[in-house]
Amino acid sequence: MAIFLYRAATAAAVVAALLASAPTLATAAAPTSVPIASLIKQVGIPHNSFTLANGLKVIVHEDRKAPIVAVNVWYNVGSKDEPAGKTGFAHLFEHLMFNGTQNAPGDYFTHLQDIGATDYNGTTNNDRTTYYETVPSGALERALFLESDRMGWLLGAVTQGVLDNQRSVVQNEKRQGDSRPGGLMQYTLFENLYPAGHPYSHSVIGSMADLDAASLTDVKQWFREKYAPNNAVLVIAGDVDPATVQPLVEKYFAAIPAGPVNRPALATIPTLSAPKAIALKDAVAMTVIQRFWAVPGLLDKDLAALDIGGAVLGGLASSRLDAAMVRDEQVAVAVSAGLSPLQRAGVFSVSAYVKPGTDPGKVGARLDQLVADFIAKGPSTDEVARAVMAVVSNQIRSLEGVGGGGGKGATLAEGAVYAGDSEFYRKTLATYAAIQPATVRSAMQRWLRRPPLTITLAPGERGAAYGEAKAVEPVKPADKKAATIPTRIAPPVSDVAALDFPDIQHARLSNGIAVNYVQRGALPLTQVALAFEAGSAADPLDRRGLASLTMDLLDEGTASLTSQQFAEAKERLGADLSTSNTQDRSLIYLSALTPNLAPSLDLLSDLTRNAALRPADIDRLNSQRLTAIDQSRKDPTKAGQRLLPVVLYGANHPYGGPPSGDATAIAAFARGDFASFRERWLRPDNVKIFIVSDRPWAELKPLIESRFGDWAAPTVAKGVKLFPPPAPRPTKPRILLVDRPGAPQSGIVGAQLLPIDAKGDIIPFNTANEVLGGTFLSRLNMDLRESKGWSYGVRGNANFNAHAVPYIISAPVQGDRTGEAIAALNQQVGDFLTTRGVDADELKRTVANNVKQLPGEFETSGAVLGAMLNIDLLGRPDNYYETLADRYRAQTIQSLDAAARAAIDPKAFVWIVTGDAAKVKPQLDKLGMSVEVVEAP
Repeated sequence: MAIFLYRAATAAAVVAALLASAPTLATAAAPTSVPIASLIKQVGIPHNSFTLANGLKVIVHEDRKAPIVAVNVWYNVGSKDEPAGKTGFAHLFEHLMFNGTQNAPGDYFTHLQDIGATDYNGTTNNDRTTYYETVPSGALERALFLESDRMGWLLGAVTQGVLDNQRSVVQNEKRQGDSRPGGLMQYTLFENLYPAGHPYSHSVIGSMADLDAASLTDVKQWFREKYAPNNAVLVIAGDVDPATVQPLVEKYFAAIPAGPVNRPALATIPTLSAPKAIALKDAVAMTVIQRFWAVPGLLDKDLAALDIGGAVLGGLASSRLDAAMVRDEQVAVAVSAGLSPLQRAGVFSVSAYVKPGTDPGKVGARLDQLVADFIAKGPSTDEVARAVMAVVSNQIRSLEGVGGGGGKGATLAEGAVYAGDSEFYRKTLATYAAIQPATVRSAMQRWLRRPPLTITLAPGERGAAYGEAKAVEPVKPADKKAATIPTRIAPPVSDVAALDFPDIQHARLSNGIAVNYVQRGALPLTQVALAFEAGSAADPLDRRGLASLTMDLLDEGTASLTSQQFAEAKERLGADLSTSNTQDRSLIYLSALTPNLAPSLDLLSDLTRNAALRPADIDRLNSQRLTAIDQSRKDPTKAGQRLLPVVLYGANHPYGGPPSGDATAIAAFARGDFASFRERWLRPDNVKIFIVSDRPWAELKPLIESRFGDWAAPTVAKGVKLFPPPAPRPTKPRILLVDRPGAPQSGIVGAQLLPIDAKGDIIPFNTANEVLGGTFLSRLNMDLRESKGWSYGVRGNANFNAHAVPYIISAPVQGDRTGEAIAALNQQVGDFLTTRGVDADELKRTVANNVKQLPGEFETSGAVLGAMLNIDLLGRPDNYYETLADRYRAQTIQSLDAAARAAIDPKAFVWIVTGDAAKVKPQLDKLGMSVEVVEAP
């Protein structure tokens, strides 16, 4: 929700490259892209628009690729509009507007699930508040009714109980963010970069004191002043006839009266009178040096130049700072630079994550030297072209979807709200395409030669206590109900079209590699996944982390390309090449612009078959991974996760390694370990290729065959994974407590292994669990978040790995409620499995939601690719997703209760709690379970 104004990367997430000490390689010909201008011509969102008499601006875009419609409502109100003493109001009201209206009482997620909505949420930032949902085409009228009721008939449902409850939820959201290492930096940044009273001088989430002080009168007046139709934009995109939309919008929105026009104060761009330095300490594994400048915002002529300058300096994988400080000199484990534009101003930041053991003073001086040199000389023509290609290719990918927070609907709404122009995206792209190096250099000199704000975050104890809210007693559900009389009736929902999952074609290359292919023609994109039967389960027991680090190393250069050259080649083509590692598979992904497919496939083949695995890269990535592990152990939200696998599976199980690997083993990894893993696991007789493309298979087949069809398996034996039979489940629950002194929140994780075959019929259990823990409306979340207000969110879900199915409850809660929260979770689970199973309303809602949302789940090629991978991993038939509607409809209360009770044992949970042991352990001791204080591995 809030905008974070620095790249919060850890060392594990950094794309690093080749050291200067590596041997000289033959120069490879740089791949060439089709002209950027030709790509931009393919970026378009044709639309109609009209304005109601009350000032509501409406935009309609027709897209018939799927029977779904996206509805976006953007309000021109954010934290910039909050006066002193009312910080956090915009975000608090975003929460309140999800808690029912006069004519649609109760939680809005209930109404959205009733109509099969997907991609639904609300967000608030400094400048705007948005609500969005994607619904089946037949539910458009219901969605318009709901959004209009939220705009015009809200206040009758906002009670003191609703306010108290959502205030607690927001404060727990704040605690959750603040408790993360570095979580307090945003307050220091806003307060020191912008002067007091400036619209951007405070954070989006606000202060605990202001949230505590918010009265029912305050928030109702805030709504009356800010959320009128003439302060909003409505975008409808998808399977619609524009001619029929206007009468529907008139029907539901025209009666809402106009309100005051929100005219925020002009936000000047302040300049510090002298450089300002602030030193902070926190539970971080490395020192972080960050420089900040206030710069122009979204509508300024310098926007594109500053954005491109930031990308070249420290945003691209090939950036100047990455090349010098991470690859060549190895003084930083990560770097970043870039523009975070707000509507009326913005922040430019430059950061260096200092390599442990390196002098931060020298790193800061080197950072300043590199920045000064770049400002003086500017970027090259090639650097600008690569940065512009990144912008264009990302925009093309974002337009595949109609809804969500960044699809076509959001793109049109953003331009209309921020610039008063729904074509703003197109004009901005044209500006990027025409940009020249001299323009970038000039803008950087104009804005970055001013005094910076420097914030240095170093390892150590926080100097000040967390901002704590007063304890809030549980809010009884009855207190949230408003005494209102409905004056509008919700319209019916038309029949939902059946899912037509695209046909999967199967083929084999000449060397036997299986290919699974789907054609989707919405955009000129081709997605490719190479799935190797490996994953972290292929790690030797004494080398945990080998599989994931091997996959990271593949992107560190090939026999013919240095890491720097490889990164540059990807950027020239707008190709997104990445690797990942799951429990069961090691994967290489390519997302290519189809006009650049052939050279992009060349890079994919080179990465897969010819990765260099150079010792210098290995040393650097090992160091980065160790730093990331150290950081995760300091993070209250992650420390317990490192403990979970070994507790669930045991140290000798293939799934029993901690996330990211074992630090002791990683410290000893050498080239032979990675080369051996690649030979045994990343080979043509252990891979399947999955493709989703706008081009037919007949065109793609020769391209794939020429790059992978002659790939021969090595002579060494292929790797084999051995899974022991599952250990008996515990007969008594227990608690493992990881001490994190001073943490205002406790991270609660409860887990057990389920006696479920992931390749069998999982629909009854999954459907039952949506009632218990799997959705926002689940009993676990509604109890701890919406009723008690102790948590920002609770989930309970099964992970369907190929050889084991763990059930994991995740519940971050305020520290003073830790013991009560575990008791409440146990109570909810116990009741669900005995006396209070699925009820008729829950069955109806859950089944309807699952059936109606199916057409919206596979709108994008990425979603189709993920479904193909899942079908293959779990041995499903090609038409598996088309069979789900009937299988959901066949479920009964009895089938769901039986599935849940056969799978979950309330006595088999192990609870891992990460929190302040001095405050938390006395609470846990009252629960009657064994409590052991442990350390994260």
